[in-house]
Amino acid sequence: MNKKIIYYILSNLFKILIFLFLFPLGISFYYGEGLRLYISFIAPMLILGILTYKFSRENPEDHSFFSKEGLVIVSLSWLLISFFGAMPLYLSGNIDSFISAFFESVSGFTTTGATIVSDIEAMHKSIIFWRSFTHLVGGMGVLVLVLAILPKGNNKALYIMRAEVPGPSVGKLVAKMSYNSRILYIIYLTITAILIILLMLGGMSFFDSCIHAFGTAGTGGFSSKNSSIAFYNSSYIHYVLGFGMLAFGLNFNLFYLLILGNIKQVLKSEETKYYLFFVFSSVTLICFNIYKTYDSFLKMVRDVFFTVSSIMTTTGFSTVDFGQWPLFSQIILLLLMFIGGCAGSTAGGFKVARVVIVLKKIAKEFKKIGHPNKIINLKLDDKTVDKDMSEGVNTYFLLYVSVFLLLVLIVSLESNSFLTAFSAVAATFNNIGPGLDAVGPSYNFTNYSALMKLVLSMSMLLGRLEIIPMLILISPKIYKDID
Repeated sequence: MNKKIIYYILSNLFKILIFLFLFPLGISFYYGEGLRLYISFIAPMLILGILTYKFSRENPEDHSFFSKEGLVIVSLSWLLISFFGAMPLYLSGNIDSFISAFFESVSGFTTTGATIVSDIEAMHKSIIFWRSFTHLVGGMGVLVLVLAILPKGNNKALYIMRAEVPGPSVGKLVAKMSYNSRILYIIYLTITAILIILLMLGGMSFFDSCIHAFGTAGTGGFSSKNSSIAFYNSSYIHYVLGFGMLAFGLNFNLFYLLILGNIKQVLKSEETKYYLFFVFSSVTLICFNIYKTYDSFLKMVRDVFFTVSSIMTTTGFSTVDFGQWPLFSQIILLLLMFIGGCAGSTAGGFKVARVVIVLKKIAKEFKKIGHPNKIINLKLDDKTVDKDMSEGVNTYFLLYVSVFLLLVLIVSLESNSFLTAFSAVAATFNNIGPGLDAVGPSYNFTNYSALMKLVLSMSMLLGRLEIIPMLILISPKIYKDID
């Protein structure tokens, strides 16, 4: 394994992280928050500066790398950014233990939105900003940002994209991966800027508009208010964020196709059709289930649409305590937690593309019962799903279920009910945020021990990176070939 290329990528990552810390530091100076807050951002910047100097001395002559290096780079990067991202939360005194700060940082970067903070409004402005800013950075992927600015982009960088961008496959928009990453980030930041403007038009302050736009763009869900979006009793804001979450739950390649005017190909996307079908059918079923509990039909539709959008895209914003809804509605939401958004989006979950492939494989087996000798090709968007992708979905499904059940077993040691343990893992592993029962939207994860917070932090990282990169990192075999 080429350790020099790993150091080279990490040194570029550290440079970006130093730059990113300047934003909350500037806000801290703007609000005059005091020396302790300034130091809480400057200290990690200095450490990162030293590490950057040390790692940049290992600049490799050969910039090419392969799948093994890509997986190690991705898993190491996410652990390191979560560690350094936790430092301001802890050093500022806003969170009283480093493990809790690490949990919060992992939750931010993985765009999970699970929190241990009970009183968000009591936190310093710069810390509130940093929590949500991590959503914006982690949504598209911090290493996609690194690839976008690397002076020497090469197609081997696809190994990093495949490991970091969630979904069963990653396609290239253009030939060079550095250009590919830049296109994705330009689209991502442009839609985020539009969302900020729309929220300001609805009466939000510029600061709060940024916070909630970051949470929507990264489908993370951190808010600047204790009651989340319920604080804003505005149909306009709820619908803007509801449709915003759905937009960021789509495959970003579709936006590029729209820019090129290739509407026909966008409309052919089966994954998008299934995605919208799951949303529409869930909203309809839940409305039928809870209509007796509402006096206003329009308010019911608004609350249900917002909640379904939030859960389906694994954002985690809330306007109502859906833990108080009937069991039927809660089960629908629980299913949506597992489905998640589209491949190549900022959303978590199993991914709609994989669900579609699994459903088609089941339908294929039923068709073969009557015609056992008939050859039936599995197709997605009128293209045959190759054997590698089909087997990859099977492998990931088995890994997904196995790791999920193991995590539920561990978390059950400190949970007061099966629903709490199950939904706590579902909420973290699928990068959603709030679960049900004792970890529902009206509660948080603060009652878990330091050890369990570490377990749930790993659950978030495993879910965000889709398991394999994190498992590779702890495999002894991977280090035997280090140069």
